[in-house]
Amino acid sequence: MTKSLLCILISALLFAGCSTAPEPQKTQLQIREFQTRTFQVKDQKIVLKAMLNVLQDDGYIVRNVVSDMGLLSAVKEVDIESKGEAFAAVFFAGVHARYKKAQVIEATCNVSEHNDACKVRASFVMKVLDNKGGILDLKQVDDEKYYQEFFSKVDKSIFLQKQGL
Repeated sequence: MTKSLLCILISALLFAGCSTAPEPQKTQLQIREFQTRTFQVKDQKIVLKAMLNVLQDDGYIVRNVVSDMGLLSAVKEVDIESKGEAFAAVFFAGVHARYKKAQVIEATCNVSEHNDACKVRASFVMKVLDNKGGILDLKQVDDEKYYQEFFSKVDKSIFLQKQGL
């Protein structure tokens, strides 16, 4: 009896030790910090054009550009349907089945001029849609690396524009 109680206690401690604490949520200020980048360019239209090029190169469809306000919005849709998941859902739920169909990433960028530079804030939101068009998941992209890669591409695009390429 004592051995089985000891085994249960040790097992419980091992399982508890394996669990990880949830990652602390980022504050809005932290998110805004990595969503914002300053480029040493005087003309916001050059930066806006560079962002347009980057988003189009990455497969986004530009929905709206208001150059006077420095505003840009674009959307990218990716098919994420798994045939196995779809089959299982239909098999068990019939015509009422819901399964992941598409991932939609919406981008909104704002450019503003500050002295001899342009400040850019980009925001990406990811939606997962089901086969009936309903939203299964909606979340703001808060991965700092994602934004670093985006701004790196914008920086390269600005350089190419300045070189006339």
